[in-house]
Amino acid sequence: MSCGARAAAEFGVPVVLFDVTSSEHADFFGQGRLSALPATAFPPSAVDTEGARLLQTVGVPTGTFWLREPDENSGRLPLVQDVVHVEDIEDVPDHAGGWPVIGWLLNAHLALDPASGKVHAFDADDEFVQELHTDVSSLVQVTFRFQRLLDEFTFGGDEEAEFERLDREVTRVREETSRIDPLPFQNDETAWSVVGDEIAAGQRFRGDSPGARSLYG
Repeated sequence: MSCGARAAAEFGVPVVLFDVTSSEHADFFGQGRLSALPATAFPPSAVDTEGARLLQTVGVPTGTFWLREPDENSGRLPLVQDVVHVEDIEDVPDHAGGWPVIGWLLNAHLALDPASGKVHAFDADDEFVQELHTDVSSLVQVTFRFQRLLDEFTFGGDEEAEFERLDREVTRVREETSRIDPLPFQNDETAWSVVGDEIAAGQRFRGDSPGARSLYG
């Protein structure tokens, strides 16, 4: 737990694992690259949670993880029971059908458990659910760090040495995250582990990024 989180706990403020701020994100990506959700998108059970607040006020940079668009008519996020057959998933947590789906990562719907604050990944194709983040600050932090790496990494000189350097950067994100929240990279099969492998292989650089230009010309 960070010093800021300890201080917050002492004064009764909800504790988050990572110190994430909208200003840090905006300074790097620009406001136009950040995506957030309105309070009206959340069901009453979730709207006052710390996770919902972070998604409203901090948001995430677009590119790797995408926030779910609220329904055009209701203005609400879909619930887990609207996007997956909960009854087909083994070991699904109690009341999971009523959780709001906040985004999409690879083949998984990401949902917020309002009671615990955890983010769960529901894979509709393989019919499984997995705890992916201990809280939303962890989701925001991993998204920020991977997206920043994709936006600023440049290949130069010996390509083999540069891929080794890229792999070290991905490993650093994994290790530094896991010291605080072990869930995102708890095994090689999590969505974030797969994303990390793809980044290390040079597969996720946008066409207008320095990495893509140096790789593909």
